[in-house]
This record gives sequence, structure tokens and C-alpha cells, in this order.
Amino acid sequence: MRLIPMLFAAFSAAMLGLAAGAVWMVPTMALQRPLPALALLAGWLLALAVRSWVRPAGWMAAALAAGATVLAAVYVDVLTAAARIAGSMGIGLLDALREAGLAMLLALARLAVQPVDIGFTLAGALLAAWLASGRKRTPTRQPPAVSQCWGSLALTPTYVPELRARCGLRHPAS
Repeated sequence: MRLIPMLFAAFSAAMLGLAAGAVWMVPTMALQRPLPALALLAGWLLALAVRSWVRPAGWMAAALAAGATVLAAVYVDVLTAAARIAGSMGIGLLDALREAGLAMLLALARLAVQPVDIGFTLAGALLAAWLASGRKRTPTRQPPAVSQCWGSLALTPTYVPELRARCGLRHPAS
């Protein structure tokens, strides 16, 4: 993969990971508890998105999807820490993000992480990598319908072998 498309794909995967983390935060804040199982859903959706634009699907798509899933999990933890600060201090979320700073939010997020969170995040990243790296199956070639085979066939003494060749038919004796 060339450098510029690879950098653009990495940037796009990071932005999708951040968006997935922000969407993941909505049910987390609505239910007021961590939802680590959503890492599997986020990984599945991110894998579908990455697989649709990274060609050919392979190790690069797998790494981007897994990285985006981990980024989404980290981002939802950071946003949750900021929301807790905002609620405790009675300030807005953006003010809490600005005043706390990235280092403090990452430290608070790290303190809140449980082993189950890490397990679901790793499972979501592995699922994303597996789905994004897979090759799309090519459908097996089906012979065309008989009406399509007969369309432009001239009625000559060789029409039967030509029909067999065009339609993929075998001779009954073979």
C-alpha cells in the first residue's frame, strides 16, 4: 500500500474510532454504568467500515480496524472520566475536558478500567481484525440460463457442441 493512501486510511480509521467511542458513550451515560460488551459491536461495525475501503483486505485492514476499536474503548473511558468530573464539580463537559487535560483524563480512565473492560476490548479488537482481514468470497460460477445460451446461436450442425461449450453443459456420456 502506498504512503499517502495508507496515512489517509489510518486517519479515517482513527476518526471512525473516535466517532464510535462518542456514540458508545451515549448508552453508557444513559444507563450510568460502563458497558464493555459494546466493544464487540463497535469492533464489528468498525471492521465493516474499514473493510469496505481498504483494498486489498489483509493485515493493514486488520490493524486499522483493531486500532480503531481500541481507540473507541479508550475514548469512551476518557469521556466517562470527563463526565464524572463535570458532574462532581457542576461544570459543563467541555469545560471539564479543557480544564482537566488529556493526561489527567487518561489517568482517571486508567484507574476506572476493570479486567472485564480489557477483556471485552481485546475481544472486540480481535473480532474487528478477523472480520476486516477476511477476503470476500467470490460466488461460484453459475451457468447461464438456457434461454441466454440459445440467444445468438446459429442452427448449424455444430450447434450442440457450441451450446455445450457456451452454457457449460457436459455430454451425458462424460
